[in-house]
Amino acid sequence: MSTPTVYDVAERSGVSIATVSRVYRNPDSVRARTRERVLEAARDLGYVPSGNARGLASRSTGVLGLCFPDYTDPDAEADGEDVEDDDSAVMLYSDQIIHGMERAARRHGYALLIAAPLEGGPQSLVEQVAGRVDGFAVLARTVPTQDLEVISRRLPVVMLAGPREIDHLDHIEVANVDGERELARHLIRDHGLRRLVFVGGDRDSPDAEARFAGFRKACREAGLPVPDEPAARVLMMTQAEGARAAEALLDREGERPDAMLFANDQMAVGALHALEARGVRVPGDIAVTGFDGIPLSRLVRPALTTVRQPMRRLGEEAVELLVQRLRDRSREPVSMMLPVSVARRASCGCPPAARA
Repeated sequence: MSTPTVYDVAERSGVSIATVSRVYRNPDSVRARTRERVLEAARDLGYVPSGNARGLASRSTGVLGLCFPDYTDPDAEADGEDVEDDDSAVMLYSDQIIHGMERAARRHGYALLIAAPLEGGPQSLVEQVAGRVDGFAVLARTVPTQDLEVISRRLPVVMLAGPREIDHLDHIEVANVDGERELARHLIRDHGLRRLVFVGGDRDSPDAEARFAGFRKACREAGLPVPDEPAARVLMMTQAEGARAAEALLDREGERPDAMLFANDQMAVGALHALEARGVRVPGDIAVTGFDGIPLSRLVRPALTTVRQPMRRLGEEAVELLVQRLRDRSREPVSMMLPVSVARRASCGCPPAARA
């Protein structure tokens, strides 16, 4: 019988992998009902978290780490909703990467330690993780560049997503610019839409900025006005922020847009709910698109047109690069660009035969 993993606990308890991680790292940040559900699932499965297994994590070999931002939606928490219950319907971007890393790590005989900055911030995160792993993958915007420079002198580090900021580190990203460009071109060329608006993230979000660059390219190629800035920006790319952005765009003076293109699926899903509540038909009145290809994008109605990125493969490739680096610290650094694909679904008006 195989050893139970954090993915098994998340699946059994109906929450995200990030929520399971918070239960063990910062239990007070999770509601008592959800926390007990996770702990009960762990007991039933016989799961022991690698982050708490001091004997395992303190060895010089056998543990790989993943550092990623905390993606919980503060608005859902504040509203008193059990946001963890919503995780049973959606594996978020980080969960998919974790699943890919865990699967590859297990294949190579490694355990996986998961860390997201909560109390104490990035510096505390680095201190917690760096001394307990053989190497780790870091998602963009999680750990300051100067801290990674110091850590990489003694540990292999793989940067995930975003542009390559440190030349001597292994790096993996996805084709954000090409994906968003192709998505916008599909709306313009195949659906004849002309008034397109893009909802982006914080300027410090490299993925969101790259997607906006792809949007601008498509507009320029089609002879449409090329915006200098997204029609709206949000700090946290959550469903709640997507809903607020959609409502603000509806209330803006002038003609309504033909399409709203969101920098990720979570915001787009929030927009679908907000537009439905306002009596706006999707795609009859406005087309809506996202980016990432999280499972929820297929389950919402109308199903969300999006750009699918290979999130699990991102995690798997990170482990492969870490294992290779552990075997040969002198090899040349690798920079990988993973391809993406447009999933054409109902939210842009594609007929069933064109959907994926």
